[in-house]
Amino acid sequence: MERPFRALLDQLTDGANHQGVALAVTSYPYVALEEIVPARGTVLLLDHLQDPQNFGTLLRAAEAAGIAGVVIPQDRAVGVTPAVVNASAGAVEHLTIARVANLARSADLLKQAGWWLVGLDTGPDAVDLFAADLPSPVGLVVGAEGSGIGHNLRRRCDIIASIPIRGRVASLNAATAGSIAVFELLRRQTQRE
Repeated sequence: MERPFRALLDQLTDGANHQGVALAVTSYPYVALEEIVPARGTVLLLDHLQDPQNFGTLLRAAEAAGIAGVVIPQDRAVGVTPAVVNASAGAVEHLTIARVANLARSADLLKQAGWWLVGLDTGPDAVDLFAADLPSPVGLVVGAEGSGIGHNLRRRCDIIASIPIRGRVASLNAATAGSIAVFELLRRQTQRE
C-alpha cells in the first residue's frame, strides 16, 4: 500500500523531496500597491532581485523589523515561491507584498504619498547610511544582485546611502545589505518614539 501512495506523491510533486506529505495551496496573495500606501513605516522596494534565497532572507529580516510593506516588480524578479517561503522561514506569510508592473511608477506614487526614497547603493553620491540624516517615512530601495539599483529607479531616490565596508570584501549581497538597512531604520524609528 505504501508503494502506490509514494509513487502518487512523487508524481504530484514532480519528484520533489516531499517526505511523505503534499499540500495543495493557492498562489501567494499579493496586494495592490494602494493597500500599502496608507500604511506608515518603512516600505521596502526590491529592484529585480533574482535569487530566491536572498529574497527570502531579506523578507525574513523585513518582517522581523516590522516593515510596513514590500513592493516587487512583476518581471525579471523572483516572486514568492516555495523556495522563498522556505528561505524566509515562513515570515513571508506575515508581510504585505505588492507585485507591480512598473516599479518606478510605484516609487513615484509612494513619493506623492509622502515617502522619501532612500536607495541602498554605492557610488560618489552615496552617503554613509549610519551618519546620514534620513527623513521619515522611508521607502528603502534595494537593488538586484550584481547590478544594483536600475538607473530609472535610482534617479528617483532622494538619498543614496551606502553601508561602510572596512574589510577586504568589496560588497555585501542584497539580503545582507538590506537587512542591515532595515534594522538601522528600525533603530532610528525606535529612538523617535
